[in-house]
Amino acid sequence: MYFICPICNERLYKESNSIKCKNSHSFDYSKSGYVNLLKTKGRAKIHGDGKVMIKSRKRFLDGGYYQSLQNMVSEFVVKYLPENGTVLDCGCGEGYYSAEISRRLCEKKSHFSYYGIDISKDAVNAGMKRCKHLDLAVASVFNIPVEEKSVDLLLTIFAPFCADECRRVIKDNGYLIMVIPLENHLWGLKCAVYDNPYRNQVESLGIAGFELVEKAEIIDWITLESNETVKDLFSMTPYYYKTSRSDFKKLDSIRHLETEIEFGILVYKKDKC
Repeated sequence: MYFICPICNERLYKESNSIKCKNSHSFDYSKSGYVNLLKTKGRAKIHGDGKVMIKSRKRFLDGGYYQSLQNMVSEFVVKYLPENGTVLDCGCGEGYYSAEISRRLCEKKSHFSYYGIDISKDAVNAGMKRCKHLDLAVASVFNIPVEEKSVDLLLTIFAPFCADECRRVIKDNGYLIMVIPLENHLWGLKCAVYDNPYRNQVESLGIAGFELVEKAEIIDWITLESNETVKDLFSMTPYYYKTSRSDFKKLDSIRHLETEIEFGILVYKKDKC
């Protein structure tokens, strides 16, 4: 698999400290090693999570609270990725899952390729610092800069999802592994912050063009022993963007929190076109 040019869709090749296409469109690598392939119009804007949220997520995940998910996703990728296969992590964030998955693949596969994209420049920058050996790019999951039918396994963990783009880039008989929150995920956290909390709605698991071949659940509890950790967890959720100032202030008084974690891991196989 190769990244493709976001301007003309031609294949990009490495040349010194940049990647270029045959039409001479060029994209420089950052100091940490990623490349920005986000297709934007007009003035540059901040996309995705910023530095504060990325630091919060890194602190929380490095605390091991989601290690059970990290382990299970890694096992599934090792199981379903063929020898010499290519992984594309769509919404790779700061690399917590990518680092462990690639480590496990190194133990089990003689050769593989691992790519990741995220719309947040700060996330990808942090991801490169964690996973210096991976190919990461700033890009949108709604405009994935890779060639058609070039990916053996596409991974999406709590990330926005575009079925059309996944169908385009995954090879026939390739795999899609998706992680979603289940009904009671972080229910204890919601109850501590909101007067009228709501449970997650789990949508239909069917995806056109894919067959669901395996699914698993992780249902457990985690205990947070500091206010900083509680705030870190809240800051890495979608609630961070939607919560009123008065509800957000409730976090200041929480020094200890027990909450449910519930993950669904879904494995799909793409139909042969």
